[in-house]
Amino acid sequence: MTQLRTFLILAWLMVATILWMKWNEEKQPQPVAAPQATVQPQGMPVPTVAPVPTATLPSANVPAAPGQQPAPATVAGAQPQARVTLSNDVLRLVLDGASVRRAELLNYRTSRAEDAPLVRLFDEDPKNFYVAQSGWVSDQGAPNHGGGFVPEDTASDLALAEGAKEISARFVWNGADGVTIRRTYTLARGEYALKVRDEIVNRGSTPWTGHVYRYLSRVPHDYTRSMFNPETFAFSGGAWYTPEEKYQKRAYDDFIDDGKVDPIDKGDNVQGGWIALLQHYFFTGWIPQADQKANYALSADPAQSLFGISATGPQFTVASNAQASTEAKLWIGPKLPEQLAKQAPGFERTLDYGIFTVLAEPIHWLLAQLHKLTHNWGWAIVLLVLLIKLALYPLSAAQYKSMAKMRKFQPRIQQLKERYGEDKQKFQQAMLELYKKEKINPAGGCLPILIQMPVFLALYWVLIESVELRQAPWMLWIQDLTARDPFFILPILNMVVMWYTQKLTPMVGVDPIQQRMFQFMPLIFGVMFALFPAGLVLYWVTNGALGMVQQIWMMRRFGDKSEPAKA
Repeated sequence: MTQLRTFLILAWLMVATILWMKWNEEKQPQPVAAPQATVQPQGMPVPTVAPVPTATLPSANVPAAPGQQPAPATVAGAQPQARVTLSNDVLRLVLDGASVRRAELLNYRTSRAEDAPLVRLFDEDPKNFYVAQSGWVSDQGAPNHGGGFVPEDTASDLALAEGAKEISARFVWNGADGVTIRRTYTLARGEYALKVRDEIVNRGSTPWTGHVYRYLSRVPHDYTRSMFNPETFAFSGGAWYTPEEKYQKRAYDDFIDDGKVDPIDKGDNVQGGWIALLQHYFFTGWIPQADQKANYALSADPAQSLFGISATGPQFTVASNAQASTEAKLWIGPKLPEQLAKQAPGFERTLDYGIFTVLAEPIHWLLAQLHKLTHNWGWAIVLLVLLIKLALYPLSAAQYKSMAKMRKFQPRIQQLKERYGEDKQKFQQAMLELYKKEKINPAGGCLPILIQMPVFLALYWVLIESVELRQAPWMLWIQDLTARDPFFILPILNMVVMWYTQKLTPMVGVDPIQQRMFQFMPLIFGVMFALFPAGLVLYWVTNGALGMVQQIWMMRRFGDKSEPAKA
C-alpha cells in the first residue's frame, strides 16, 4: 500500500505541474471551397452554392510601429468615418459604420478597487490593439472598414433609455449605381451580443455582386510567463465551431507553420458556425447568420504581432429592383455559460476547461446552484466538499476503518518484522496473512484518492476560468478566491492538517527512507499551495480537515486508545 501511496502522491505532483502548461492543438489540414448566395428580383433571396473568390480583406487599421497611432486604411471615394457611442446597461461601444473600435464592460473592472479602470476588450491603443470589423467587397464599389458608411442618426451618443428594451445605431452607404447598404447595430438590455444587420437594396439597372466579411484582429497581451499566474497560461488564441468538426481552437503561436498561416480545417462552406478570439475570462466572437455559409480563415502579421480570424461570405448577387439582407451577432463580453448557450450551438465551449471539461462543467453547475443558496462562492466551495464527502462516505469509511485496524495491529506487525529480520519476502507473506485473517484491506484508501484527484484538478480549471468567481471574496482576509492567499493562512492550515493526518496514519512496513519522504510532504504541499488560488486551497483544506475528523472518529471506534504512532 505504501508504495502505491507514494506513487499516487508523485503522480499528483506531476499532473499538477502539467496542469500549468499550455495545451496546444495539433496542426490543421487544408480547407476546400467557399460559399455564395444569389438573390432574385422578387421575394426573399434564394441562396445557391457556388464558388466565391477568396478575396483579400482590406488592410486593417493597425499601428505601423509601437508607440505610433493607427494609420487608417483608405478606400477610393470613401467618406469620413464618423463615430457613435452605443451603450446599454452592460456595454459601452465606440463604433463607426464598419468597425467596433472600443468596448468597455460596465460590470467588470481590472481590479477590486472602486476607481479601477473598466475591463476593455476592443481598443485602439497600439500596444493593446483589438478591433472587430465587418464590410463588403465588390468590384462595383462597396463600404468596408476603410470607409463608406455614414451615420443616419444625428446623435453621436446613444444610450439605452430607462424602460427601453434595446437601442440601435444606423449607418448607410449609397453607391453611385443606385445600390444602398443600410447597417443597423442593436444592443438589447443586459446583452453582450451586438446584432449587426445589413440590408442591400439595388435600385439601379444592373445587378450588383458583393460578399460580406466579418473580422476580428488583435495584438495579444505580452505577459511575463509564470506557471503560477493563470492569466499567462489560460488559453489565448483563435477558436471556431462548425457543425461537422465541432469546437476547435488554435493558440497564437500556432497560427503560422513553416512561415505560412496554417489554414483552418474545413474552413469553407461553413453554415451554422462561429469564430472567436479567446482570452482569460473574456472573449469576442462573430456568429454569422445560421442559414448562410461562410469561409473561415486565420491571418497573421508577425512583424506587428497582429493576429486575426475571419468569416468571409456569403456572396450576394442582387438583381435590379431587388434586395437582400444578412445578419450576424458580435459577442463582446465575459464567459457566462448560461448566456453563451443561447447564442449558437457550441458557443458555451468558449468557456474552455481543456481536458477536464467533462468534470469541470458539472462542478461549475453545482457550484452555481450552491452559490444561489449561500450568496458566497467561498461557502459554496465548502458545501461542495461536504457533498463530495457524503457521496464518497462509504468508500472513505472503509478506508479509515482499515487504517484503524492497521493501527490496532501495528504492534503485532512490528513483532513479525523483528521475527523475520531481513527476510522481506516472508515478512510480507506473514503480514498479508494477518490482513486476511483480520479482514484488513490495506489498499482500501486508494479509490477515494483516485476520485478526489480529477475532481481537484477540474475545480482548479473552474476557479481560473469562471468569470463569476473572478475577484469573488470569501471572508476576512480572503477577498479574491482566484488569487493566492495574501497571508498564506490557508496553506499553513493545510500543512497542519496534513501533518496531523500523517501522524494518525499507520506506517506499517514502511522503510525509514519512505518515512522521511512522507515527513516532508506537508511542507512540499504547503509551499506549492502558497502559490495556488485561495479557492482551491480552501477546497483542499476543507477536504483534509473533514477527512482528519472522520479518521479520528473511525480510529476511536475501531482502533485502540493509544497515542498516534510516530512516522
